[in-house]
Amino acid sequence: MNLKLLFISTFLGVFCYSNAQKEGNECINANAKYCGECIQAGAKCGWCKDPGETVSTRCDELQSLIKRGCAEAEIENPHGTHKIIKDKPVTNRSKGAEKLKPEDITQIQPQKLSLTLRSGEPQSFNLKFKRAEDYPIDLYYLMDLSYSMKDDLENVKNLGTSLRVEMSKITSDFRIGFGSFVEKTVMPYISTTPAKLLNPCTGDQNCTSPFSYKNVLKLTEDGKKFNTLVGQQHISGNLDSPEGGFDAIMQVAVCGEQIGWRNVTRLLVFSTDAGFHFAGDGKLGGIVLPNDGKCHLENNVYTMSHYYDYPSIAHLVQKLSDNNIQTIFAVTEEFQPVYQELKNLIPKSAVGTLSANSSNVINLIIDAYNVSTLSRQFSFKRLWLSYDVMFSISVTSKGCPKQGKPETIKIKPLGFTEEVEITLNFICECECHKEGVKNSPKCHFGNGTYECGACKCNEGRVGRKCECSSNDVATEDMDRTCRKDNGTDICSNNGDCVCGTCECKKRDNPEERYSGPYCECDNFNCDRSGNKLCGGHGRCECRVCICDPMWTGSACDCSLDNSTCMATNKQICNGRGTCECGICKCTNPKFQGPTCETCPTCPGVCVEHKECVQCRAFGTGEKKDTCEQDCSYFHLIKVKDRDKLPQPNDASYPLMHCKERDTNDCWFYYTYAVNNNTEKEVHVVETQDCPAGPDIIPIVAGVVAGIVLIGLALLLIWKLLMIIHDRREFAKFEKEKMNAKWDTGENPIYKSAVTTVVNPKYEGK
Repeated sequence: MNLKLLFISTFLGVFCYSNAQKEGNECINANAKYCGECIQAGAKCGWCKDPGETVSTRCDELQSLIKRGCAEAEIENPHGTHKIIKDKPVTNRSKGAEKLKPEDITQIQPQKLSLTLRSGEPQSFNLKFKRAEDYPIDLYYLMDLSYSMKDDLENVKNLGTSLRVEMSKITSDFRIGFGSFVEKTVMPYISTTPAKLLNPCTGDQNCTSPFSYKNVLKLTEDGKKFNTLVGQQHISGNLDSPEGGFDAIMQVAVCGEQIGWRNVTRLLVFSTDAGFHFAGDGKLGGIVLPNDGKCHLENNVYTMSHYYDYPSIAHLVQKLSDNNIQTIFAVTEEFQPVYQELKNLIPKSAVGTLSANSSNVINLIIDAYNVSTLSRQFSFKRLWLSYDVMFSISVTSKGCPKQGKPETIKIKPLGFTEEVEITLNFICECECHKEGVKNSPKCHFGNGTYECGACKCNEGRVGRKCECSSNDVATEDMDRTCRKDNGTDICSNNGDCVCGTCECKKRDNPEERYSGPYCECDNFNCDRSGNKLCGGHGRCECRVCICDPMWTGSACDCSLDNSTCMATNKQICNGRGTCECGICKCTNPKFQGPTCETCPTCPGVCVEHKECVQCRAFGTGEKKDTCEQDCSYFHLIKVKDRDKLPQPNDASYPLMHCKERDTNDCWFYYTYAVNNNTEKEVHVVETQDCPAGPDIIPIVAGVVAGIVLIGLALLLIWKLLMIIHDRREFAKFEKEKMNAKWDTGENPIYKSAVTTVVNPKYEGK
């Protein structure tokens, strides 16, 4: 099998502190009174032992102390260390090599370390974990023997031999055990009638008496014995759907001697097709005592199920973790969601789906075995690995524990007994603390300990040299004299109140300083202009700018010189504005520019710039040959259409819309303006609006269509007139016919063409 090296950084905190840092310099913000307090403020903080320094400036970042003049030899800046005490190499051996005892196999390196920590300074070390080849495995199969698991029991009867064959591919030292569970032997979980206690199943089914948990087979290397004993098991029964599996898991975890657990990889396979009871459910049967988490097996049977409640999930997690047991839940698909949620609460547990007859249980066990988790003593983090893993672990202290006593933490892989023990020592005081002189005469007649260049006052004494007594003058009274106008800030937060007098803090920049009886003044917090203090035309005194002659304003940025406002006609702002701080403020919005002489919207502007816009935008016009020399005075911006031109309401300065025509009768559109930076801007539409020539085809088609339509119209008119004429003539004829009085006698020469012959013999019959 190929070994992959996976590098993972695990950051461990000794205490639960926020990672958010204070704004500004954390060393100064700590307001440390002695060296030990200073070095705990942060890893970058140093303490200057120079006796000439004030207490408020002794604690600062190293570069600031050196820049201020503190010699490096006078700076206390201790660093943490780490030491490996036990470093036995991990075991490297292949399968089939000489068999070793579990205690002789090493899978995690190093085994013991000692870290000396300074607050905020991480100490790192590498930790190697390698799952040893052919490492011993103990597997305990815990099965639900309620009636619904009848078909599953038949498959488990041959599990010992099959599982041993598969596990032999992983390890040659494999032991297997078997246990079963049903439910607490009280109502309402089971029926307590005598007949049901003997045979809880209905009909002619032969079932064994109900029980809570049985340790059927202690862990053994004999797979045949596993098959034999499992083959002798019989299904039992209970009344409710959830089972008492948690009682069984608790006993398997805590009864190490009876189960036969070794200090090796421990696997617990929990097989069921139902849910589970947990803490509190025992009240249904009148059981109110919490589970005590102790072993209560007599003759391999749990005897206190009727006395103690079911264990809680948290209690179960604790016992499984304490005993390094990895749990594998082999459950039916119906209860997958329930046990998936349970898996999230139990470290290193796994869940697999049983087939209808539990035939895939071996694959579930093999897959779950290949999952491993590394956790710290306080938290658990899931991690998939492939045999060989290197960790880079960083430990950072956020302060000192009470009295600075050492602490011990442990790191271990779940499911294994091996662990890394780390002893943590804390740097809470400086080296110069050891040289401190108690009751030193330097501290006002022995009222304090002189250490690291400063006085650490005894209880009841205050002041830079412990010269004040807190009994004589209450602290709040002394602070009151350091508060300006009875405010809340002591020395304006810019100094220390020493015996009722403010000592102002020093700045990194020696040219910057606090001043005033309450440190309320400084010479660096005045208004700025052009990123210069007081605009570079004055000095800062107590946060107010004192301006040079001919300058005024809060930032000394307003010039009183009017020469920059003089127009070419020798008038101030061309007579169309006022000069303010050396800059013209034009009173007429039409005029712009530094001296109010530019009028972008005055008549004639469009004609004035037409030729230059035409040559630069379209390369045409009278100035196309001299365009670069004559027309480079404005910034040209092309837009796609007229809608994209800037509008007067959109601009913060006046602009002129122009429409001009060239020699080809093409119109072009542009705007002219002088922006707020006195730059001339021209926006021009990139396409011209030119007249289009006639389209011959539509004209010809129109003429032809007109002729045809006119002909048809004339033909229809002629036809209509003819119809009207005919109708009039016919009406006239009919009228004359009616008025005619002709003789209706017969024509004597008329002879009918019809001859009638009568049969003489016809009698009319």
